[in-house]
Amino acid sequence: MRTRTAVVYEHNKPVIVDDLELDEPKANEVLIRMAATGVCHSDLSIVNGTIYYDPPIAIGHEGAGVIEQVGEGVSYVNPGDNVVLSFVTFCGNCRMCQNNLVRLCEGFRAPRAHLLDGTCRLHNKSGQPILQMARIATMSEYTVVPEQSLVKIDAHYPLEKAVLVGCGVTTGVGAVLNTAKVEAGSSVAVIGTGGVGLNVIQGAVLASAERIIAIDLIENKLDFAKSFGATDLVNASTCDPVEAVLELTDGKYVDYAFEVIGYPKTIEQAYAMIRPGGTAVVIGACNQDVHISIPAQSIVMKEKRLIGSFYGSSSPRAAMPKLLKLYENGKLKLDELITQTYRLEQINDAFADMESGKNARGVILYDN
Repeated sequence: MRTRTAVVYEHNKPVIVDDLELDEPKANEVLIRMAATGVCHSDLSIVNGTIYYDPPIAIGHEGAGVIEQVGEGVSYVNPGDNVVLSFVTFCGNCRMCQNNLVRLCEGFRAPRAHLLDGTCRLHNKSGQPILQMARIATMSEYTVVPEQSLVKIDAHYPLEKAVLVGCGVTTGVGAVLNTAKVEAGSSVAVIGTGGVGLNVIQGAVLASAERIIAIDLIENKLDFAKSFGATDLVNASTCDPVEAVLELTDGKYVDYAFEVIGYPKTIEQAYAMIRPGGTAVVIGACNQDVHISIPAQSIVMKEKRLIGSFYGSSSPRAAMPKLLKLYENGKLKLDELITQTYRLEQINDAFADMESGKNARGVILYDN
């Protein structure tokens, strides 16, 4: 079948929405009619090569849709089921999965961006195989993915809202509740208040943090941060954010700092603004060749912790339904995250709006 798909053919060039051929699902695979996909900075990181794949590659990793067809051996879903896609494909059997570290699954030998048999389902008019970001490539009208990349959800959740738990919400809220385990009454700093950063703020609110300091360079994004629960705002374009945090906390620094950008300088700043015994959590993805520098002695003498958080240290099939229940009960904001919707053909506009700080989250809607 044919499907319109956003494809990176060259790094640092506009994304091409191409008319591709999509093969039918094989054993343990499903065909999904996409309803919505979020526009995330990780997608842009594929475009500029920060997260590196040899092009061509179909992008998109935050998606929701409806099962159209199932391959042989599929038992988790049936045609007509609503699903959110997980950008981690999990086997359930390896040592990581067995230790509830599903997001670090080691169970598959297929190369990155290929389906589990090592081949591709997408091909262009020249017959060239097209890789799939995170094995799912949600920026497409239709996609074929492994059954192990699915999270089934109740049909009453609107897919254009539920899509956000596919990445941004699970990553941000999970970093607070699962990775850092933020305690009630604590102080939190969040460096970077884009889509994921806003969900770190939501997580801090859920954890009953007393002080939530939002740090960014763009006033519009700081306004979003305030509406999601930040108690203090720091525009790092006009001051040193570490000094600002020091002043706001009467010289005590914060208990937890979250870096949601992926720059060495901001990671170092996050570490610098935590108190002795505090925790700095890195969520932003740097280029693989990037290194950071921190004072080694402080790790011992001040017991400061610097840790990473991937996918909010979550197990998708357990975490996503819980987050949707919080949304249903009015404890988690999803509607407010979506500040603009786009057609697939507007993908480059969506990236430009994201980079300018115009959106909390942009979402592509499909009409197929």
